Amino acid sequence: MTATATIFIVDDDEAVRESLGLLLETSGYRTVAFASGEEFLAALVRDAEGCLLVDVRMPGLGGLEVQQELQRRGSAVPAIVMTGHGDVPLAVRAMRAGAADFIEKPFSDETILASIARALSQIAVHRQEHARSAEILAHVDLLTAREREVLTELIAGHPNKVIAHHLSISPRTVEIHRARVMDKMQARNLSDLVRMALAAGLGGSAGN
Repeated sequence: MTATATIFIVDDDEAVRESLGLLLETSGYRTVAFASGEEFLAALVRDAEGCLLVDVRMPGLGGLEVQQELQRRGSAVPAIVMTGHGDVPLAVRAMRAGAADFIEKPFSDETILASIARALSQIAVHRQEHARSAEILAHVDLLTAREREVLTELIAGHPNKVIAHHLSISPRTVEIHRARVMDKMQARNLSDLVRMALAAGLGGSAGN
């Protein structure tokens, strides 16, 4: 994601909003500022893209509560929590709850810009991973019910003879299904197949 991304600034301090807005717009970002967490959440559209800079302690909803609401909505906007020295424990809680970063005030221009760059790069990585998972699942949809059963057994690490026993079919039939699974999934080898399946969240163990 490039510097044209929108940065949402949420802070009850007008001076902070103005100084951050100037810095970020000078750096090529588009900014939208809000004086409260409530205002930001009311204006946030469902498919918004960008990064959130939010103060951890504000009247009404603080940074932690705003972040929790983003997660509840399933928003992909990462949150960078800005905190005063005495609010570090709150910021640590936010990090544990999924915040991208926390920055102690006062911070340098370089520090906040680097944090934003990291957060935006994570979005790009997650988007690529999501696209890859969707591609793999599209291949899985091509499998028959029996081929899916064989795939589940392969992911569990079972050899052909064990798979044959579990599914009450012959080892030769397992080999045929296995070859079809590899072809439909476009996997180069078994390790590639397992990596693909795990990346798409298909991991699990078959019954014994």
